[in-house]
Amino acid sequence: MSKPMSQSEVSITSTLAPSPAIRRSQTLALALLVVTGVINYLDRATLAVANEFIRADMGLSLGEMGVLLSAFSWSYALCQLPVGALVDKIGPRWLLGIGLVVWSLAQAAGGLVSTFGYFVIARIILGIGEAPQFPAAARVVSNWFPLRARGTPTGIYNSASPLGVALAPLCLAPLIAATSWHWAFFVTGAMGLVAAVIWVALYRDPVHAKMTPAERAYLEAGEAGEAPPKADFASWRALFRHRTTWGMMIGFFGSVYLNWVYLTWLPGYLRAERHMDLAYAGIAASIPFMCGFAGALIAGWATDRVTRNAASPVSARRNAVVVATLGMVAFTIPAALVDSNAVAVACISIVIFLANASSACAWSLATAAAPRNSIASLGAIQNFAGFLGGALAPILTGYIAQTWSFVPALLTGAAIAFVGAMSYLFLVVRPIPERHEAAA
Repeated sequence: MSKPMSQSEVSITSTLAPSPAIRRSQTLALALLVVTGVINYLDRATLAVANEFIRADMGLSLGEMGVLLSAFSWSYALCQLPVGALVDKIGPRWLLGIGLVVWSLAQAAGGLVSTFGYFVIARIILGIGEAPQFPAAARVVSNWFPLRARGTPTGIYNSASPLGVALAPLCLAPLIAATSWHWAFFVTGAMGLVAAVIWVALYRDPVHAKMTPAERAYLEAGEAGEAPPKADFASWRALFRHRTTWGMMIGFFGSVYLNWVYLTWLPGYLRAERHMDLAYAGIAASIPFMCGFAGALIAGWATDRVTRNAASPVSARRNAVVVATLGMVAFTIPAALVDSNAVAVACISIVIFLANASSACAWSLATAAAPRNSIASLGAIQNFAGFLGGALAPILTGYIAQTWSFVPALLTGAAIAFVGAMSYLFLVVRPIPERHEAAA
């Protein structure tokens, strides 16, 4: 097992700075991840923005819409398991490029469907295509940033998710009003195909043979020891033997469940439960996700600051996840119960701010807790469990709202997120050792 760094080692690694060439590669990689991440979440959120129009056009109940909203998450979650291992083995460039093409074609196909069954199939394929995005991003960050400086870049690429959701009602609602809901799917699908070409053309993994000793020292800071074994099925399977893995899985299930209650149902909730008109609901639905954009950026920066002076990067990043998730729980309760729409939107904005802070910290936790050859694998396993929660959230929320109201649906999400926070706190206590260390 890797030991916490001494204060002298922390001081040495914190003084290393990237060369101009490394910094250019870092900036390019993050810019590409943000662009692809925004498109990724625009595509996911299109269905939520067009919810009311699709239900009216296709004659769907709230429960059926919940099934449609969740179809993406089931395939996305299941694909996390093989995709994380493939990213570690093959690399992020081609897997994310292929994923962009697949999910963009599926998104465009969503605008062509005329039946509930075909729509579900299109959303399932969308989930398969989008699966490489965040495991690939975690691998890119671990490739281009040293161990104790990964929070900020992780926050930056995670900020793409709330930014995409925030832009969705602002950009797609006017497009739907001017044309039809079908065109929202066509336009976002075309954007993804363009992004696929740009990603494959511009992104490259670091090549250590072409680096100076100082550049290698910068990237390897905090990762002393012999080179890790290559990623294989045995190293992937071994991750499940550690309670850290299970703590991250249960914890992310709770956090993502509550986040996806809002992600999939917020526009519909504001229209059906809060009785807002379409224009006001679109603006009100964007505000929380703009706050989420800020939450991801601030959390990444803050956890790097804390981690530089912490005895253990794992405990520092885990504690940040716990605090953010408990905050989501605390503010969901008044969001569900208050009469004032303004107060409810303010509370929801804080929840989404904290949800994206929690997500950014959880992904940076994966880069600290995983063996060096399994960073994308552990991140994807955590994400797999999270999106089981993301798949369950819209279904359960839809049926609870249909049977009673959105109030018990929101409170159910808060209870599930609380269990997730406790799982992180009590199960994620140390990094997972590399195989040669475990055998020693």
